[in-house]
Amino acid sequence: MARLIEVDDPHDERLADYVALRDVELRTSLEAEHGFFVAEGEKVVRRAVAAGYSVRSFLMARRWLAGLRDELERAAEAPCYVVDEAVAQQVTGFHVHRGALAAIHRPPPRGVEEVIAGAGRIVVLEDIVDSTNVGAIFRSAAALGVDAVLLSPRCADPLYRRSIKVAMGAVFEVPWTRLPTWYDALPALADTGFTTVALTPAPDAVPLDELVGRLAGAKLCLVVGSEGAGLSGRWLASADLRAAIPMANGVDSLNVAAAAAIAFYATR
Repeated sequence: MARLIEVDDPHDERLADYVALRDVELRTSLEAEHGFFVAEGEKVVRRAVAAGYSVRSFLMARRWLAGLRDELERAAEAPCYVVDEAVAQQVTGFHVHRGALAAIHRPPPRGVEEVIAGAGRIVVLEDIVDSTNVGAIFRSAAALGVDAVLLSPRCADPLYRRSIKVAMGAVFEVPWTRLPTWYDALPALADTGFTTVALTPAPDAVPLDELVGRLAGAKLCLVVGSEGAGLSGRWLASADLRAAIPMANGVDSLNVAAAAAIAFYATR
């Protein structure tokens, strides 16, 4: 059973894992240095534990203890810091309306070969820096049967609190890892048998529905790029094919998470 510890001082050093959860730069360095991430809300905490992640500590308002009692009982000696909601807000920087937070040990990085082993359809993200978009792509990947997600070195952290929340815990279900290098990532994936398809509104791109018919049965690697500029020239040039989502009414592009979801559905 987790150890219940009442804390009434928002500056108590034992709450350091939960300080300023909206400060992306601070959280990125703090969580990387200490090897953990923060899950928010009962459902997300449950999904992390169910996926085999181990809890470092809990931060909870008293009224949420009953809802996570079974997880608290399974958490061995992990401390559960019990605070009132005003203290939680002072520590985290926002109103924790879901009531439960958990600091969870971050797993060691996985190799690309391990993550894509046996996969028939994967997605690669290039420099997607918005954690909401990363989370949304993971949620769509899980819902639409994508086997793995690979991220370029500069992508946002899938285990950042906001990414996890938007993904509804799908980051715990879909295998993923970061690519060790950016420059030759797509040719390296092509060498493993994947057909790499860059999603782009470029005029020379093949309509996605036409491409789907041509690639039936192929191992498919869908490639999506950053929120502003889209895919880099290097990755566009090194992809096997370019595909576009046909659009009407003069709209020339979609949000990257929306475009990825359409491509996942079209190629399922």
